[in-house]
Amino acid sequence: MKYCWTTLTVNNMSKSLDFYNGVIGLPITRRIKAGPETEICFLGDGDTQIELISDLELRPECTNEGISMGFIVDSTESMIEQLKRKGIEVHSGPFQPNPGIRFFYVKDPDGYKIQFVENL
Repeated sequence: MKYCWTTLTVNNMSKSLDFYNGVIGLPITRRIKAGPETEICFLGDGDTQIELISDLELRPECTNEGISMGFIVDSTESMIEQLKRKGIEVHSGPFQPNPGIRFFYVKDPDGYKIQFVENL
């Protein structure tokens, strides 16, 4: 069995694509119109992807707390600078709980926590 994707319900597909494709750099692999008010988009370049679903009739009501996704970066400092240039604020961190790792969090347009991790 292989893990294939994580589904996020989003309020605005354009804003979410700006974040996941434009900021994080995940390529769009499929974009599907699944009904008059529903759009689905898959992003990622490996076996594991992110599925974004925007449905004007279904709005996420949860606070998205307790959910986070992590992405490995070469440098947390460089990533923080890149995010600042795009107007994205650090939510928390950076943290370095041990000598081998450093990370920080931002929030996506729907409040999902995104962790950027540097292995030292």
